[in-house]
Amino acid sequence: MKHEKIGIKWKIFIYLLGFTAVLLVLLWIFQTVYLDEFYKNIKTSEIESAFENIESVIDEEDLTEAVELIATSYDICILVTNMSGIELYSYEQNMQCTIHKQRFDKIKYYIYMAQTNGGTYTEKIEKEDEELYKPDEDGMEGNKNIFDYYKPDRFHNMPDVTTAESILKVNIYERSDGQSIAVMINSVITPVDATVHTLRIQLIYISIIMIILALLIAMIISLKISKPIIKINDAAKELGRGDYGVTFEGNSYKEIAQLSDTLNHATHELAKAESLQRELIANVSHDLRTPLTMITAYSEVMRDLPGENTPENVQVVIDEAKRLTNLVNDLLDISKLQAGVTELELKEYDLTESIDSVLERYSKFLEQNGFTINFEYDRHVVVSADEFKIYQVIYNLVNNAINYAGDDKSVTVRQRITGSIVHIEVSDTGKGIAKEELENVWERYYKVDKSHKRAMMGTGLGLSIVKNILKLHNAQFGVNSEEGVGTTFWFELKTNLN
Repeated sequence: MKHEKIGIKWKIFIYLLGFTAVLLVLLWIFQTVYLDEFYKNIKTSEIESAFENIESVIDEEDLTEAVELIATSYDICILVTNMSGIELYSYEQNMQCTIHKQRFDKIKYYIYMAQTNGGTYTEKIEKEDEELYKPDEDGMEGNKNIFDYYKPDRFHNMPDVTTAESILKVNIYERSDGQSIAVMINSVITPVDATVHTLRIQLIYISIIMIILALLIAMIISLKISKPIIKINDAAKELGRGDYGVTFEGNSYKEIAQLSDTLNHATHELAKAESLQRELIANVSHDLRTPLTMITAYSEVMRDLPGENTPENVQVVIDEAKRLTNLVNDLLDISKLQAGVTELELKEYDLTESIDSVLERYSKFLEQNGFTINFEYDRHVVVSADEFKIYQVIYNLVNNAINYAGDDKSVTVRQRITGSIVHIEVSDTGKGIAKEELENVWERYYKVDKSHKRAMMGTGLGLSIVKNILKLHNAQFGVNSEEGVGTTFWFELKTNLN
């Protein structure tokens, strides 16, 4: 059973929806699963940048403004102390930071750890220990947080415990005056719960909006793209049923417009081929029927009437039989040439001499019918080509010129040499061909006036044979004509002249 394929409209619709779904999944993953990890990495990077900024101003006499600016820019807390742990500069940007809530001994511990680790120390704080805010067991005020002495009301109303995860880093710097200082930076690396909740609420709304928009956009795009293709498909079906008057319309997109132009051209060519095929059948039938009728008629006369078995009547039968043979041979030649099964037998030969031999064949015809053929050339020329097939070309061009010669019954053959190219022309003085008809004269049995008449010479297939032979030789060829003056057929071959 043949499976029915999905239409392009629904494929585009599904692809766009799938693309939207992938985007939403990625958004949900990054905004929920990996949000904490991203936030931690960003804040860690900001701490490093903050240390670089502090290092660049470490020798300034007063760091108050610089510390405040850096802390505000990176949303961090900064504490600068001497090596004894006494505060020099400080700024608390985030109330969830722990650096300003530590006991004095803890501050000194951080400085000690930095000294023993090459001047830097990093610690991740999962949550603050409520013991940080209690005095030592002996109740000695000297062990309370040193900041209670300098800023007694700073943290009295703050909760004892926070669950925010933070990172604390200590770097020790030596200033140009020889004094060593400890710079402590503390940053919360866990996103604020309210922020996370807000992001997720927004993501839900964004997801709903994106799904609705994706449905609308997918439907509009699929309809816009598929509509001209469906119209072209319907027109192609009409063409398949033999309607050559169908027109392909598709100007919505460049590619669709190009496809429409190509199909319209193909339709025109098919219509022309169909017309030529009908003409060919009619013309070949006519050319076959005429000699067969004459052969039959003359044969019956010679059989039934005494004294009619004359050499003249026999010659008519022979001539018509030869015409039939030539017609069949020409049809076979065209079929072979167009099928590409004919191979060239290239050799060097005297083209001028070959043209002379062609014209010699017409001597008796010219004498009987009053025609003249003039051959104009200044020297003999040698070419490399298939001698027999080029002979056919010249023979058929001369035949054509005789059939359409003017009242003066004059045909002219010219040979001109330009560099390494020999140019051959065969001209008549007939009524000529209209410009719009010139490109069609190479077709089989093509007639400008559409009225088929028996050719005086040849079979009417000569120009089609000429075109195919010259194409095999990769030769340049063409036709020039002026109405009321005459027509000139020409072709060019490469010579063996240096």
